[in-house]
Amino acid sequence: MAHIALFMALMAGHAQAWDPSALPLPPSPSPRTPAFAPSLQTSPSSSFRTSASSKGPFCSLSSFSASPSASSASSKGRFSSPSPKFHFNMPHGLWGGFGAGVARPLSAGNQLLVRRRRAGLSNGMMVEERSHPDINVFEEACEQGEHNFRKVVMEVDIDGNKLRLESGEVGRLAAGAVMAKQRDSIVYSTACGDLNLDKEEVVEDFVPLSVHYQERSSAAGKTSGGYIKRDGRPSDEEVLTARIIDRTLRPLFPPGFCREVQVLSWVLAYDPQANVDPLALISSSAALLASPIPFDTPVAGVCIGMDAKGKFVINPTREALKTSRLNLFVSGTEESVMMIEGAADFLSDEQMVEAIELGMKAIKKICIGLRLFAAKTLEARKEVSLRELIRQPDESLFEQFEEHLGEAMVSAICTGSSSKRDVYTAIFGLEDEAKRIFLEGKEDLPPGYAIDVKTTFKRFAAEKMRQFAKEKDQRVDGRTTRQVRPISVRMSPLAPAVHGSSLFTRGETQALATVTLGDSGSRQRSEGLDGEESKRFYLQYSFPPSSVGECGRVGAIGRREIGHGNLAERGLLPVIPSEDDFPYTIRVESLITESCGSSSMASVCGGCLALFDAGVPLKRPVAGVAMGLLLPENLKRGNEENKEAIMRKMEEEAVILTDILGLEDSLGTMDFKVCGDAKGITAFQLDIKCEGLSVNLLKSALAQAREGRVHMLVHMLKAQAKPRPELAPSVPKLVRFSVPLVAIGKIIGPGGTTIRSLIEEFKLTNIDIVETKSEGVVTITALSSDNIAKAEDKVRFLAQEANNFSPSSTATLKKKAADPEVGKVYKDCTIVGVHPFGCFVELWPGKEGLVHVSELDKERIDSVELRFKIGEKMDVKVLALRDQKGKIRLSRKAVLERGGGGGGEGGVGRGGEDEGKKEEMWPSMTDRKK
Repeated sequence: MAHIALFMALMAGHAQAWDPSALPLPPSPSPRTPAFAPSLQTSPSSSFRTSASSKGPFCSLSSFSASPSASSASSKGRFSSPSPKFHFNMPHGLWGGFGAGVARPLSAGNQLLVRRRRAGLSNGMMVEERSHPDINVFEEACEQGEHNFRKVVMEVDIDGNKLRLESGEVGRLAAGAVMAKQRDSIVYSTACGDLNLDKEEVVEDFVPLSVHYQERSSAAGKTSGGYIKRDGRPSDEEVLTARIIDRTLRPLFPPGFCREVQVLSWVLAYDPQANVDPLALISSSAALLASPIPFDTPVAGVCIGMDAKGKFVINPTREALKTSRLNLFVSGTEESVMMIEGAADFLSDEQMVEAIELGMKAIKKICIGLRLFAAKTLEARKEVSLRELIRQPDESLFEQFEEHLGEAMVSAICTGSSSKRDVYTAIFGLEDEAKRIFLEGKEDLPPGYAIDVKTTFKRFAAEKMRQFAKEKDQRVDGRTTRQVRPISVRMSPLAPAVHGSSLFTRGETQALATVTLGDSGSRQRSEGLDGEESKRFYLQYSFPPSSVGECGRVGAIGRREIGHGNLAERGLLPVIPSEDDFPYTIRVESLITESCGSSSMASVCGGCLALFDAGVPLKRPVAGVAMGLLLPENLKRGNEENKEAIMRKMEEEAVILTDILGLEDSLGTMDFKVCGDAKGITAFQLDIKCEGLSVNLLKSALAQAREGRVHMLVHMLKAQAKPRPELAPSVPKLVRFSVPLVAIGKIIGPGGTTIRSLIEEFKLTNIDIVETKSEGVVTITALSSDNIAKAEDKVRFLAQEANNFSPSSTATLKKKAADPEVGKVYKDCTIVGVHPFGCFVELWPGKEGLVHVSELDKERIDSVELRFKIGEKMDVKVLALRDQKGKIRLSRKAVLERGGGGGGEGGVGRGGEDEGKKEEMWPSMTDRKK
């Protein structure tokens, strides 16, 4: 009751300086909702004053400092009270955010928690939390209704933007749940797994990890299209982000852990000024780290762009990345790179390494915060990482393999055969021998021993391959470490029906690439958080199971195909000509017919050649190559005590391979794909199977990759040195020209009737009109050049006619922007629509009316369509400005009855010279009925 009495005294304005240690401790919390322990540092002379206006629910903060004075350098982002000076370590983003309570400066009520901190429940964590000046990890308690949520919060400054992580309020039943916020963007991630300690273990040689990422339409204030109005099948962009998360997290699960794990991420709120892709990876990593799932290595990611001045920018907006020369996503741990994905506009190797190093600095800071955040969260939940779920592999098997199969393995990797079947048979044929030696006839084997034999065999084969390549500079197929497999190119294998095609073969990897050219209607359209987008150039990649000689699922495109196609598309995008130079929409398809390593890079080479064959004026040719890496088995994992020494040793013993085989990809440590030419890089992708690589290794791999690209370009240019001078006969002909803005309505016609009639009359493929600020751009597409010429003449005539009669052409015609005059006869009006019920007639551009079938002639008309045609002229009289359906009522019959020609089939209308003077002689139809 002491704290209640104190609170009442404060409300009455009688607070005095007091000793918080004199207060009794509140009751101990339940195990699932542990007490949260603030850290308060005071000097002997400190005193605390509170305001009588302090009231209402408050959030308790466990990371702050109080001192009589503070230097100006350390007072940034803090709040002070009157003398004696009282400073709080309050990050800017603390006062708002998803689920944040009402945060207040220190008050008497907050002091209730000081004794808990002194009781040691925080285990001195606050000392570590001060290890970085830009990182704050603290606990925050907020009363929300009848719940007393206790959140663990991490805040870190990344290049001027505040990143905030929260756990403890949302998703409390998941193994780990984290809210990540930057600006107004919020990503919610959860991690769940099979953590039943009593379950009978099913041992596998992989982690059954599934990662899903969704950008909810409501995050941007939108509703999904379609009838259901519900977010459903993930878009390509969502799949690519999920792949980035998966490829970063998967290598960091410890060997021997094979329980099912699922990581889910949702974008709940989207701010265009904050890229949500890095947030999704960081929140997913935090959810795993803050859970009992044995995932103990902090990992984070950042996006790097380049501004107009050539300066690298950390986490630019998605809109800025569209025009940036660099779009790089880097993920890593505190010491090493884990994954790279991105595209560039011919940046040099040196620039790429500089960008990676900049990104790693930010990643290291985030990882430090993640480590503190995870420790604080697990402490608050009174949980620990379940290391007992990790089965320790039998490491003694490696030495036994050396004893029993050492010489046989050396013989197997020295076959020198370029045949995939021969190489796989020679090496994996020894796996059966290994099973016979270590498994047959043996009883009472420990659980998972067969899996240990299988995984140890792969490790043993990889180590022998590395040793052989290091000592002899020779690989399993007889090549040196820098040598590219034999290359063959066949141009135009599908001519003349296909616009452009090529068959690119490198060793036993083969891609059949085709190019299809079209107009704007062929663009690939998609809808995301930033609105609707359309791509003028896109590449679609297909990998059927027959390409590896297997049976498999055929149907909807898989994640792997989306990822490989996106990489090849990014590799070719920088060399695609601008729309002004080449107005066609370009679609490239890559069908993988054989695969034995790096089919995506074969798609880049084959796609470039197919574009040349189609006559697309590429800015320059590009090629792609996949680099591999063989690391010593004892350096791939662990070794946390002396990381720097291990990294140096790794750089010395590593073997970098150019143009890797499927076997080298399977048994190796790295798959690093690089696209570009001799001068720069256009796209890149790095995947690894260890706990990280040093930047120096990446430098060496980039330099060696440049040699491989140049070698491939030489062979490609021998087959086709430049684009064909003419397009294929099957390519639709296309013409583009400008028209005045006032003519757009005239060309389209009411409800699109005029433009549809033009397409039908001249047998066109399409007519597309794009409205700009100053003009309309008309694009006409057809298979016949003659038809295009005729259609262009007709459209130009309509545009000229509309421009001549534009309301802005003369002062007289400006009056026509208003409604027409009732009773007045208008001559030579164009028929713009013909229907069974009558004709729509254009009085002037933008003003139309209906001549009902009963008003078309003095005699009955059986068929309006047979009697009148679009484009013909007729004289009409205005009967009324609005009928029951809101249309202007016109009459041709009234003109004929008065002696005019009327136009149409009856001939050109003659009418009177001054219709305005004869209005009284020709009353309206309504007046005559009266």
